[in-house]
This record gives sequence, structure tokens and C-alpha cells, in this order.
Amino acid sequence: MGLFKKTRETPPLPDFPAAEYEPVIRCSICTGEQVACMRSRSTGKLHEVMFLRSPEDLETFCRNYRVRPEDVRKVY
Repeated sequence: MGLFKKTRETPPLPDFPAAEYEPVIRCSICTGEQVACMRSRSTGKLHEVMFLRSPEDLETFCRNYRVRPEDVRKVY
């Protein structure tokens, strides 16, 4: 046990009904930053789920929400 060591547990990802939300990736034109989001089909409001730093993060997002990477649209 380390004296100053903090263990960070990742919180569980929120659950979104597939009929009401679609998965999208919000991309920044200037910086190239990518955030995986769930977009409301009725209002278009984005709910940020996780920051994408690598292709493995996208795989994790797709695995948790049971979607294929090619089904996730990019929104600028």
C-alpha cells in the first residue's frame, strides 16, 4: 500500500436506450479532439460519454454500447 498512491476507478458508463439515442463522435476541426457522445434522436442534444484518445477507446465505446465502429457517425 503506497502512502500517496490513489487508485482511480472508472465510473460505469450511463445506459442510453437505442431507440432514443444514436452514437456519434464529436470532432473538433481545429484541434482534432474527439469525444464519443450519444445524440438524442428527438432533440439533437449531445450527451458526452467519453474522450477518445486512441482506437482502443473507440473499441471500448462500441463494445459497451453494442455498436459497430462503422455505424458511428462523425459530427463536426
